[in-house]
Amino acid sequence: MTMDWKAEVTRLRASHGGLDGLALVRELLRDPALRGRTAVVSSFGAESAVLLDMVATVDPSTPVIFLDTGKVFAETLAYRDELTALLGLRDVRSVEPEATDMRQHDADGDLWRKSPDFCCHLRKTAPLHKALSGFSAWITGRKRFQGGLRTELAAIEAEPAHARLKFNPLATWSEADIEDYRRLRHLPAHPLVADGYLSIGCVPCTRPVQPGEDPRAGRWWGLDKTECGIHLAR
Repeated sequence: MTMDWKAEVTRLRASHGGLDGLALVRELLRDPALRGRTAVVSSFGAESAVLLDMVATVDPSTPVIFLDTGKVFAETLAYRDELTALLGLRDVRSVEPEATDMRQHDADGDLWRKSPDFCCHLRKTAPLHKALSGFSAWITGRKRFQGGLRTELAAIEAEPAHARLKFNPLATWSEADIEDYRRLRHLPAHPLVADGYLSIGCVPCTRPVQPGEDPRAGRWWGLDKTECGIHLAR
């Protein structure tokens, strides 16, 4: 779809800029210019149930893309299946890295240790770019309280380099808002949350968060890295 990205972001912010959460999801999924052209990207992680419930409430046939890196927790895969069935999501797409890339660059499975950025590129960024081909927009569950590069997060963004829009309906939500919604809707928690995993990625690069730490402190611990790369401007 050919689009004036600056004008489109201006239009959407003008019409939907005062909305968040379910109200914003509803407007985005029903917007004539975006209907049928928008996907949700979900990690099926610690806070994912809230956004997925909103999407299912509006349109359970919305495509949901899950990046199965080959190193996710078994609990995450089980949670994905549980939420998919519970919410009635009809189009969950589990996307895996290219087998040829894995054989060529990570035959031993320890690329995460030697080159974590390249590992994330092969297992997440490249597969997601391919999976989003043909979509004009994607919805994420990022929030400002997660810190780092997310503190100034806008609800409506553009990715002109990829001819896409990006939406973050929960950008301004707090941890309490997320938990209140989850309890109100009786959504199950990710099984690892009880063990202190407040942000859940791949097994080798994720640890429980200690009391008082940033919610994402357990991601890529010990490394100068806070994002996998799928949300970085490219």
